[in-house]
Amino acid sequence: MTEPGRPTGGGDGTRAVRAGLPEPVKNEPTLPGPVFAAHFHLPGDVSGPYAYGRDENPTWTHLERAVGELEAPDRPGVPCLAFASGMAAISAVLFSQLRAGDAVVLPSDGYQVFPLVREQLTAYGIEVRTAPTGGDAQLDVLDGARLLWLETPSNPGLDVCDIRRLADAAHARGALVAVDNTLATPLGQRPLELGADFSVASATKQLTGHGDLLLGYVACADAGAAASVRRWRKIVGAIPGPMEAWLAHRSLATLELRVARQNANALAVARALRGRVTNLRHPGLSDDPAHAVAARQMRRFGCVVSFELPSRERAERFLAALRLVDEATSFGGVRSTAERRGRWGGDAVTEGFIRFSAGAEDTEDLVADVLRALAETAD
Repeated sequence: MTEPGRPTGGGDGTRAVRAGLPEPVKNEPTLPGPVFAAHFHLPGDVSGPYAYGRDENPTWTHLERAVGELEAPDRPGVPCLAFASGMAAISAVLFSQLRAGDAVVLPSDGYQVFPLVREQLTAYGIEVRTAPTGGDAQLDVLDGARLLWLETPSNPGLDVCDIRRLADAAHARGALVAVDNTLATPLGQRPLELGADFSVASATKQLTGHGDLLLGYVACADAGAAASVRRWRKIVGAIPGPMEAWLAHRSLATLELRVARQNANALAVARALRGRVTNLRHPGLSDDPAHAVAARQMRRFGCVVSFELPSRERAERFLAALRLVDEATSFGGVRSTAERRGRWGGDAVTEGFIRFSAGAEDTEDLVADVLRALAETAD
């Protein structure tokens, strides 16, 4: 369902608080509760938006309208589809758009599940090409491709590519463009406004922000693109539960507040780490290699900082010494997290590489905790 809801105003905070809400009805809740239904009353000919629970659900509708408003506020009714996880959303775009004999360009430094995705695409007869995110290197392998997949900023290395430039080049060659917008969120970056055909994200991360649900979404530039993604969702049944969808919509109300604090915390931590660690990366740092491009297309620079410590042992001691930061995977939660990313495999990182996700703690407390842990675990 893609019909626009009530106007939400021009500011990010106002939009986040009111996005996707239905028209008010006296004595009804402002945000209706989750609808738990496998089937709906459907006498006579099939008509109306809701017939069977795998196809549509009113709770999804409210969330999808809300996310669509955040991803493309100047394009009322932009199609958006919710999924059971971020990987379900990624898979829906890839496998709904690609056929045997097609070529797809993926980032070589993207999400660490991509090697598994590459294996499956190759098994289906799809040619997979890869190139790094930084320097718009994917341009070099774009000719003849059906789909260009961008991840900017990249996870976990935080490189950035020029979405507008790459989208224009891809469209000129007849290729579609999908952007993983997980790390930036719609409040930090709007890929559809920069020319992308799909904006895809794991809503598990900062969009919902509490580390208590799995969810994904795909926002589409037009109804035709959305129809094929919706068909894929129907076929594979990769649908969100109504409770997860409702919790996600509820969480959007605090998105702007959370993003503002978390992004400020990330930048403060990054600045505090200058000269104390190696290979420090955050797009908001003025001397970061990605800053110039990020400043042109991003409205906020994200809550993630990456850096390296000299060894695996030092990294593990540092993580254990933190008091306000949980050692956990994922990112974007209101409680700061960090991990030694190399423990998972799949990422081209050193043994001492740390991915740090800034939460919503007081900035001074968080910075002090990080610097204390560094000092206490110094070699």
